[in-house]
Amino acid sequence: MTDDIRTNTVSAGQLYVVATPIGNRSDLSPRAQQVLEAVDRICAEDTRTSLQLLSHFGIRRPMVALHEHNESQLSERLIEQLREGQSLALISDAGTPLISDPGFVLVRAARSAGIPVIAVPGPCAAVAALSISGLPSDRFAFEGFLPAKSGPRRQRLQALATDPRTLIFYESSHRIADTAADLAELLPDRQICIARELTKLHEESAVLAAGDLPAWLAENAYRQRGEFVLLLSGCPEHDGEDEAEAERVLRVLLTELSPSSAARVAAELTGLRKKTLYALALRLHEADAAD
Repeated sequence: MTDDIRTNTVSAGQLYVVATPIGNRSDLSPRAQQVLEAVDRICAEDTRTSLQLLSHFGIRRPMVALHEHNESQLSERLIEQLREGQSLALISDAGTPLISDPGFVLVRAARSAGIPVIAVPGPCAAVAALSISGLPSDRFAFEGFLPAKSGPRRQRLQALATDPRTLIFYESSHRIADTAADLAELLPDRQICIARELTKLHEESAVLAAGDLPAWLAENAYRQRGEFVLLLSGCPEHDGEDEAEAERVLRVLLTELSPSSAARVAAELTGLRKKTLYALALRLHEADAAD
């Protein structure tokens, strides 16, 4: 590649944040290819993984590994290279950098140093899943990965239970069954979209009640494999008064009854669904136990 072509594609002393495919290599945009071919160096989460993608497109540029374990140490040196006039590209193993991937420390340092940071947009699993979910997309929040351990994970879900926005989570094959069980128990009536292996050969998605998610996963062993995006419908805003009344009733009943019995009695008193009340009773019971 001649210096003229490189100069027309990228500018000296700029950091380019480049999105890469999440599964289908054809999703690497022409502009992303041009930038990756033209920069002086590519910062990659895992150089071995990225080398496969770059080799597929015949891109041969020097690479440096930039991941969560070395980002803080390397960022200062990379900023100096940018100040000296080098152009750098930042990529992750898949998708848009910084979205549950490394890069935040470097981008923040570049901003603080007054170095231009240029977006080369493209695939993002969270946005791709939202676009096909059929859940409200006017307001949403990306929560990344939930805690790995059950206790903190349940606490996080409980804290988010009243959020009216569509919530987006990433999950791994190792924890999808446990996360599904927690969602089914705590928020059984909420709509959930599960999307797995997006843009890949075995892509699959479904929309169902959270209470039905464990059974859906168990129907086919392959459904627990791959990389997952979970989208949870927000709390209906008109439920505030109902939930406040249900919580008041349950708090009284829980002083004498188990969560299951309290939910049964509360359902008779309020007319609300027993499943919903049981999930709320469990949250209140666990919160009281933690105190």
